[in-house]
Amino acid sequence: MLSTEDVRVDGLPSHPVRAEATADGSIQIRSEGGGSTVLLDGKPVPTTPQDGAVAVHAPAVPDGSHVLEVVTPRAISWLGSASTTQEFTVDSAPPELQVEDSLRPEKLGEPVTVTGKAAGADQVTVAGEPVRPGPDGAFSAVVDRPEREVQVVATDLAGNRAERTMTVHIKHPGMRAVHMTGLAWTSDSLREPVLELARQGRIDTVELDIKDESGEIPYDSALPEANRIGAVKNYYDAREALDQLHGMGVRVVGRLVAFKDPVLGEASWREGHRERVVQTADGQPWSSGYGDFAFTNFADPAVRQYNIDLAAEAASLGFDDVLYDYVRRPDGGIEKMRFAGLRTTPEQGIADFLRDTQTAVRSKGALLGASVFGIAVDRPTQIAQDIPRMAKYVDYIAPMVYPSHWGPGEFGVDDPNTQPYEIVQRSLAEFAKAVEGTDVQIIPWLQDFSLGASYGPAEVGAQIKAAQDDGMPSYLLWAPNCRYHGEALVPQQP
Repeated sequence: MLSTEDVRVDGLPSHPVRAEATADGSIQIRSEGGGSTVLLDGKPVPTTPQDGAVAVHAPAVPDGSHVLEVVTPRAISWLGSASTTQEFTVDSAPPELQVEDSLRPEKLGEPVTVTGKAAGADQVTVAGEPVRPGPDGAFSAVVDRPEREVQVVATDLAGNRAERTMTVHIKHPGMRAVHMTGLAWTSDSLREPVLELARQGRIDTVELDIKDESGEIPYDSALPEANRIGAVKNYYDAREALDQLHGMGVRVVGRLVAFKDPVLGEASWREGHRERVVQTADGQPWSSGYGDFAFTNFADPAVRQYNIDLAAEAASLGFDDVLYDYVRRPDGGIEKMRFAGLRTTPEQGIADFLRDTQTAVRSKGALLGASVFGIAVDRPTQIAQDIPRMAKYVDYIAPMVYPSHWGPGEFGVDDPNTQPYEIVQRSLAEFAKAVEGTDVQIIPWLQDFSLGASYGPAEVGAQIKAAQDDGMPSYLLWAPNCRYHGEALVPQQP
């Protein structure tokens, strides 16, 4: 506040202000006699009456020192006028905030220490908590239970802000895994060989379906919507399976098929929620060989929430990871498809869905992965899987680099199906490049089935070696019949 006997100026503090302070009316002049003229750097500026005062509406001025002058006529004209002046400083530059892009706790839920420097800041907040920076702007704060991201905000006396988002990347403990369907887990002849692989130290992880390609939920889910539409089949008891595997020291990954979901799709269509289903250009359900209602709309909020709720439930039950499959749009010409409510690119829409899921899954103690097509590494728009974007919001990417799925000549390999080492090594090397700088691990899906060429222990072992040679010791094996060539897996002791 600046004042003389007859004049008072409010709203001009002693510390620097932002440029808009001279234009937004926050500076007010109160004068007993009225008729004051306001000058800024010697030039008259406009004012407006406001609550018994006049508000200053000068054009925004550049950074630096300025002079505000109020000239007020005296009551006796021959005494002239009184002049009141004050210098002030305009500062529109935000503090210089320096922090790392990433935080890297060893385990989920472990505290992290955020350190950085905020030159020119008066206050810093880390994850919403205030931290007082030192004279040089240096600060340090411990976040006890970091979420997927930690926001750091630095504010100076003028109100300028600088913000940074630090991504919390959890180092995955690694896995040597095989996949089991819900029904396969109920079969002694299929389950027991897998448990024996675990006892022998040949695998350390089992992946179990928590929603499969048919849209069925094979475990005893309590999710109301899933039960209402008839998706829950209760083939296996999740608590029993988790306790058994965890009791053996085996991690459990829940496979969640996201957007290929004919159960949810058909129920939505029949109930009048057609926006929840991917449609053709003329408004019919998209099929393209997958069956009617097969693909739900990844842009629809209800579809997204249904999958996020399942992922969160699995994490709450104790699944160590949730690994999405079919986290994509249908393959085919996108110009023939309609995604109701899509306001961005399909690639960004998929990444945003993963971002929302990771928060829900991480908060309940599990990690998040995404299975992706091999072609996504250099053809992101074909199925809306942009690997660098997706890598921001998952703990690992699981590319399906099955040799049988590559065409002749891919990555310079003449016949990928008969050259499993070469195609896996070269394709995974490209995935490694795609996630450089993200701290995200690549955990590939490898082929343990015959399709166009006979596959046995040698072919499975060649793929595992190819991944290891790319610096990727973790893997997931896929066999549609859930029978695996254990001879290809090297026993490891805990």
